[in-house]
Amino acid sequence: MSVIRPAAVDDVPAILHMIHELAVYEKEPDAVKNTPEMLRDVLFGDNPRVYAHMAENAAGEVQGFALWFLNYSTWEGVHGIYLEDLYVTPEARGEGHGKALLQHLAATAVERGYARVEWSVLNWNEPSINFYKNLGAFPMEEWSTFRLTGDALAEFGGVEFGMGAKAASRG
Repeated sequence: MSVIRPAAVDDVPAILHMIHELAVYEKEPDAVKNTPEMLRDVLFGDNPRVYAHMAENAAGEVQGFALWFLNYSTWEGVHGIYLEDLYVTPEARGEGHGKALLQHLAATAVERGYARVEWSVLNWNEPSINFYKNLGAFPMEEWSTFRLTGDALAEFGGVEFGMGAKAASRG
């Protein structure tokens, strides 16, 4: 049995621990830069725009989490949910926590009139891909995710469109 509840400030250490576990699973063990302060601020600051839900077993022990935010479909004209992270601890996998978290997000989307719940999954992660397909989710075969980050982001974002670096720095 899985109990789903909104995350609380006291969950920040557990969420961050699971984020680190997820990074190890996704073969990026040193990629996490997030801190307890950063996570607390984004989830519980003055104007939070990122949300988390916790999955607990019947004994009240945290077994996983889902971290998400709103996106928007210009075609549908309404919001959707973008699931940034879904994680269930290895010892609790197969107990229904991941399904319960996704079902809760789907119910939230339906209740609020959102058009979709979507997320990304690594191409090599067959267990997760099969899990998602069994729920009725499908891959967006003709779409690829693109990302600007690091030096490329700094270089591109440091110049206003059609202006040189000097013009951009004056504003």
